[in-house]
Amino acid sequence: MHMHADMDTGSGPDRILTVVGSWDTQVAYTAVHAGHDLREEVRDLMVLDEAVRFREEDPYSDRIGAGIGSGMVMHRSRFEADLNRPRSTCVCVVPEQCWGLRVWRDGQLPPDVACRSRQVHDAWFAELERRVARLAARGPFVVFDLHTYNHRRDGPDAAPAPQEGNPDVNVGTGTLDRQPWIPVVDAFMEALSAPVIPATGRRLDVRENVRFWGQNEGRWVHRRFPDTACVLALEFKKTFMDEWTGEVDDAHLGQLADALAATVAPVEAALREVSVPTP
Repeated sequence: MHMHADMDTGSGPDRILTVVGSWDTQVAYTAVHAGHDLREEVRDLMVLDEAVRFREEDPYSDRIGAGIGSGMVMHRSRFEADLNRPRSTCVCVVPEQCWGLRVWRDGQLPPDVACRSRQVHDAWFAELERRVARLAARGPFVVFDLHTYNHRRDGPDAAPAPQEGNPDVNVGTGTLDRQPWIPVVDAFMEALSAPVIPATGRRLDVRENVRFWGQNEGRWVHRRFPDTACVLALEFKKTFMDEWTGEVDDAHLGQLADALAATVAPVEAALREVSVPTP
């Protein structure tokens, strides 16, 4: 099935995901935690405070990918189905699976509702497989797995987490067989840390595997396309927004999107250096 650019699967609160662009390049992005929507039966059972939920999602991660021509954006909240967890654990049923948060009215989610939520996980990965297969058929490719992360966990008036352990961008390569992809990872990190970001007056602090290593989507893609896939799990620190109020600095966010888009050409050049085993 051919989907047109920016075509939604479903509409309004019922939509699950949007496919962006034609996927005819070798670099694409995903935003698995960008979503805030909940289907009605899930919303009716949820008691989690909406502001807390928004803070634990990855708001605006899809907009960081805006300069990349091809991508996939999830519209459902990670509290409905968390795509960065395996299918068996993708639904938070009890608080222990949700960072101790009380999410559901009766303390846990009924099994039939959880089963339908897992179908959201299935829908995403079925579409992702179709898309990524097109990239793999043409040779080595990169997927930017876009996330955002909190750095003011101690509260809105407390000091942010120290820069030393909290880079502006954490590049997670933990699911990658890194050796063949060294030219690609190096080219990407060099390109992303090159421009000065006007909102801060400095370059981005880009480091590898400091806070995050990459999770389910990276493992899933690498297992299916072991010779051609390079998934980089990118965690952008929420310096472009107030993570407590949700207020966003649009100019700063746009500058991050521009910086990420500027990595595509160097990454494509590095991809040409990667040797793929012949079948």
